[in-house]
Amino acid sequence: MDKDTRSSFAELVEVMARLRGEGGCPWDREQTHASLKPYLVEEVYEALEAIDREDDAELRRELGDVLLQVVFHAQIASEEGRFSIEEVCRAIVEKLIRRHPHVFGQTSVEGSEEVLANWERIKQAERQEEDKPDSALEGVPRQLPALLRAQRIQHKAARVGFDWKGLEGPLDKVKEEVEELRRASRQGARQELEEEFGDLLFALVNLGRFLKIDAEDALRRAVDKFERRFRAVEADFRARGRSLEESTLEEMDQVWEQVKAGEKDRQEV
Repeated sequence: MDKDTRSSFAELVEVMARLRGEGGCPWDREQTHASLKPYLVEEVYEALEAIDREDDAELRRELGDVLLQVVFHAQIASEEGRFSIEEVCRAIVEKLIRRHPHVFGQTSVEGSEEVLANWERIKQAERQEEDKPDSALEGVPRQLPALLRAQRIQHKAARVGFDWKGLEGPLDKVKEEVEELRRASRQGARQELEEEFGDLLFALVNLGRFLKIDAEDALRRAVDKFERRFRAVEADFRARGRSLEESTLEEMDQVWEQVKAGEKDRQEV
């Protein structure tokens, strides 16, 4: 890290301390770890959106906003005598060195799979030393979006050998869950229907894992695609002086197919 980068980070810490100090900003002084939770989540998602757009200028700004949240939380903790931003940085540096013995030690690995396997073994050893629950599934926050949490849980289970041997396994599981959902829909029991729907989603996430597809990203793109096409349908009817409420499903579906075809033609150009 060069001198300018170090001084910029130190300046950020100093600015945050002033905002929280006497004569600082009333809003900043009122914040707590709990009140800042939505902002931390929001800033991370805005950074993800910048990555999806491949917008470096926006990503630079959004990463700054994420960093601000880290410094903000550390400042609050420092005021309460719990920990400082220096301790936050030191802890992550020590963890990176400890969990990369193939870089900072004498361990040899071949490929990223061995790196991940070593990472999990080191984490389990750390949990044992700290007298934490010794489960391969530890470390996946319940607050994660459900699709992402499912994917992380499945990855962790797979790393200790609890996994299908090939693609046919997860494909058959999806088919099985579809049939169970179909039976539950006929019986009409709400609790069972919801459970089977959840099982199907979980199975689809697992199938995506085998196909090297990130379920969260795939669904986000599918939602974006639906929104884009739906807005185009609205614009088409609006240009003709009509609303969707005044139109039939068949008319809307016809325009929808035209929008899809137009997108495909543009992609082929």
